[in-house]
Amino acid sequence: MPDFLPAFIDQLDELLIWRRDVRTFETRALPTGMIDALLDRAALAPSVGNSQPWRFVRVVSDERRQAITVHVEAENARAATLYEDDTRAAYDALKLHGLRAAPEHIAVFCDPAPVEGKGLGRQTMPETLRYSVVLAIHTLWLAARARGIGLGWVSILEPEVIAARLDVPPQWQFIGYLCLGYPIEDHDVPELERRDWQARVDPARTRFTR
Repeated sequence: MPDFLPAFIDQLDELLIWRRDVRTFETRALPTGMIDALLDRAALAPSVGNSQPWRFVRVVSDERRQAITVHVEAENARAATLYEDDTRAAYDALKLHGLRAAPEHIAVFCDPAPVEGKGLGRQTMPETLRYSVVLAIHTLWLAARARGIGLGWVSILEPEVIAARLDVPPQWQFIGYLCLGYPIEDHDVPELERRDWQARVDPARTRFTR
């Protein structure tokens, strides 16, 4: 194992600080081979029983991308109606996705019955397969950010609609829809905090001893 020097550890801390959920993208394409390289890094994530249940679908069809974008925007509009007037204005001011500008769309699914892993570690907690896929997304997120590429996770949508639009195997479970591209601007503070929607809580509030 390499000896990780203090300078590297400091840089890793900086990477974690600067990992943002990006909403504003340049339209320029990523370099040829970059998505494959990033997905190779994502595949280094831990998974229960080494099952590697992630399934990444790169969405390149203009028709499919447009259909998904229209669906997300409709769901955003519907979600806005659930807020009271004072919060509705703040919600409407948020930019909740970068689907129209981001050069890359990737839908992420979980295979609930992968051959790999032989069922190890998931008999009593099958949801660990989905947790493994989330870890792969986070690994992808950090690998992209380290290369100056932004990632945005779009979640205001109906999973069944996304699966149908992409014609994936019916047993696959939808986990997330991602936008990737070069961010127009960089921030070390989350957008929702900058827009007074929700600040980070004191980490001590999330720790307990029994």
